[in-house]
Amino acid sequence: MTRQAATVRPATVRLAAVAAALLTVAAGLAVTYAGSGPVAKPVGDCLYTVLLHTLIVAAVPRVRPLPAAGLAFALSAGVELAQLTGLPAALAGRSTLARLVLGTTFNAPDLLWYAVGAAFAAAAHTALHTAVPAALDRRR
Repeated sequence: MTRQAATVRPATVRLAAVAAALLTVAAGLAVTYAGSGPVAKPVGDCLYTVLLHTLIVAAVPRVRPLPAAGLAFALSAGVELAQLTGLPAALAGRSTLARLVLGTTFNAPDLLWYAVGAAFAAAAHTALHTAVPAALDRRR
């Protein structure tokens, strides 16, 4: 079988990405509401970027791991930097969803945790990107 024949269909990738996004949201909510201490906030920040990565893959199933991770990091950093304007805080005052998505207060260390989340997402995406077609090759 050629490598092309073992390629995973975009619909399958999209479904897996949506499932990963739902699991990431569940983990993020668990960390947000059940977690406390010095670990909860950084883990939540990492998961925020992982979620964006999964949503990017769901929207563009053929995206490669590094561009998806780079875009997820850029979006995360953009939201963090937008907090310097006060607009996210104003929106968060009106909506719990806006508070969860946009945050309220700029915190420079969050940028580091977004990078960690992007690196984790890229590593997981790369592992799946190489393992799944290889597994399909072995099945055929």
